Order: sequence, then structure tokens, then C-alpha cells
Amino acid sequence: MRNHTAALHPERAPLGNIVIVGAGHAGTQLAASLREEGFPGPVTLISREADAPYHKPPLSKSFMKDSGAPLQPLKGERFFHDHGIELRLGAEVTGIDRAARQVILSDGTRLPYGRLVLATGASARRLTIPGAGQGGVFHLRTAGDARAMRSALSGHGRVVVIGGGFIGLEAAAMLRARGHGVEVVELAPRLLGRAVSATTAMAVADDLARQGIVVRCRAGLDRLLGNGAVSGVRLEDGTELPADMVVVGIGAAPDDGLARQCGLACEGGIVTDGMLATADPFVFAIGDCAAFPQAQLNARTRVESVQNATDQARALARTLTGRPAAYDAVPWFWSDIGALKLQIAGLAPGSDEDIPVLSATGALRAVWRLAGGRLVAVETLNDPGIHMLARRLLAAGITPDRAAMAAGDKATLKSALDAVQGALV
Repeated sequence: MRNHTAALHPERAPLGNIVIVGAGHAGTQLAASLREEGFPGPVTLISREADAPYHKPPLSKSFMKDSGAPLQPLKGERFFHDHGIELRLGAEVTGIDRAARQVILSDGTRLPYGRLVLATGASARRLTIPGAGQGGVFHLRTAGDARAMRSALSGHGRVVVIGGGFIGLEAAAMLRARGHGVEVVELAPRLLGRAVSATTAMAVADDLARQGIVVRCRAGLDRLLGNGAVSGVRLEDGTELPADMVVVGIGAAPDDGLARQCGLACEGGIVTDGMLATADPFVFAIGDCAAFPQAQLNARTRVESVQNATDQARALARTLTGRPAAYDAVPWFWSDIGALKLQIAGLAPGSDEDIPVLSATGALRAVWRLAGGRLVAVETLNDPGIHMLARRLLAAGITPDRAAMAAGDKATLKSALDAVQGALV
């Protein structure tokens, strides 16, 4: 008999079972949070990878640096069994039948769902210039990518890293620490593009130079050299850089193919509302694949970070278990580039004023970023104390006095935060 409540009011239909496609940080956290929120029904977590869910940030750092390092699991071996979560590893979802509410696996299996959550993540952008398909050219996104690259590392060879973003710079610092000669090639005028201020980017570049890493900005690529195995990189100006290995870190694209295939809207990611629901009330999207209305920007965007993935998962778990609330967390990020811990709170695409904070020795500690006089983001280098205060200030919508920000005095900043929050009690 047809469920007339589901037909007329899909949002009121019984949850039934929940199927999650993607077992990265977002998907795994959602499965765990559903149980924490008391969801009693069946939960199926599907991963195309054969490895049990693992932390991705270490892939470009500790996992690569130590040839014997294991993957760091997101959950213990027995977690999924003990919490009644069906984990399907090495299973490829090839289609979604929204009318029948089923996902289709590569072996033809059809799995019904009461609610479907797409946590498919993002894939590394591929290099397409001549020679990019040779051996010795690596993209770094998955455990498989990291294993292949780690097994190819030997001796103290020459490595060219293409891309001056987080992944590329983390890999460059790690490879240099292993004794390799490293050059970084970046098309843009500076490292880290729009991710950080010019001041922070310069501090990172200076630290890389101290490590002996050569950085080439405004450097376009012509081709990769070699005859089946890469031997170098030729730049547009004719410069040839010898290389025994090339590491490509030129960003990531959302894995929204399944959503597009079944007719869901995709604009720079799978389009969702503030509750992380797609236009189909039975289908949701979270994590790196989701383009959602970001509260701070007041615009739809896609945020690639572990924090965003896990916080969206927790928010969606509450929504699916009867405590709906729009996702409005302040985004924050981190990157370990050698000995530098770069942490960012907030987003600053429209910033028009930067206030740097220097240590007693003149080293950069932080950059406060403002837009129209309002604090929108804070970048710190090896200063977790300011980072944690910044997250609280941004969440409360507080812009401290400029002198206090420039001094970087934590006690003064905390007093300003406490005073405002106390007045609201």
C-alpha cells in the first residue's frame, strides 16, 4: 500500500534505513553520529576503497615520511560491528534510481534507501600536459596514491612538485626532510593562492627556502620530459628541471558524477540547502562534494576541510533524528608544512585589511583579516592559542580593538571576548 504521507510530505516520511555513499571523514562521522543521536534503524556505509576508513591528512606527511607507517583508522576495527553499521568496502556505486529510492552497485546489486547521503568527497585534478601519463608522476589523494608514491621513493632523488597549495607544500617539506632535492613550480604569482594572505604566503615561502626547497612562481608548464618514465619538467620559458619524480598538487574537483547522473543540481559541487538537503528531500550531501549556503559568506560554496566534513555530518545526524538546525559552523583549517603549523579560522575572500602579529624575534605569528572593519578570518603560524581564540571571536561575531589584535596579547583578547559574552548572558 502506498505511503500517502511520503507522497504528499516527503520530509515527514519515516526514515527507514540510511545509506551513505563515501566512507571518508564525512561519511564515517555521519554513521557514528547517527548512532550517538539514537538512530535505531539500519545504516549502510559504502566505500569504493578496499581500506577501512582512514585519516587523510597524514597521507602527505607522516604516512609518506615513514616507509613503515600504517594508515590511521578513523574508527577502531570493531566499531562498525559493535554499532550495527554495515560497512561495504571495495563497493562501487554506479547509479542512483531516485524514483525507486535505490542505489545501484557495479555488480548490479540494488540497495533500497529511506534516506541517501552523498559523502563522495573530491578527486585530485589531473595534469593534462604532454608526458603527464608517464611513470613517476603521482597525484596524492587516496591511500592507494600514497602507497604508490611511497614505494617509488628511494635514495635522495630529485623531485618537482607541481602546485603551491597545501598538498603540494606539505609533500615538498616531507620530501625535503627525507633528503630529496625539491623544487616547487606554481603558475600563480605566489604560493597558497587565495587560501591565505600575501603576508602568510611570504612567511611560508621564506621557511621553505630555509629548508633548501626551490620555489618558482609565475612558472607555466610546457611538458613533462622522459620516455615512459619521467625525467624532468620543461617550463613555458624553456627552462628544464631534472626530476626522478613529479608530484602533482593542483587542487581537487568535487565527486558529483552520481548526483549529475540522477538529475540533481550541481554547481561547483552538489547543491544543497542550509539543512544539507538536495532538491530531492530523500537525498542529502555533506563534506567536500557539497555546495552549501555558507553562513559567513552568505553565499553557496564548497569547503574542503576535515572540520567542515565532520561538523556537517554531526549537523545532519541531528536533522535526521528530529533536531533540525541549519549548518552554520565557522570553518577552520590546518596544514603542517614541515615544522610550520599553519592554522586558519574563517574565510576571507572579501578582506581589505590585514593586521600582522610578529614575535619578539620578528617572526610572523598571525594575520588578522578584516573586511569593511569586521573580522572575517585569522591565520596563525605555530600559535594555536591565538587560533583557538580566533575561532571563538569569529563564532561570537566579535572584532577586537586593532591595537589588541596587532599586539597578539591573548589575555587582552580573551578579556574582550569574555566581556562581550558576559553582557549577552
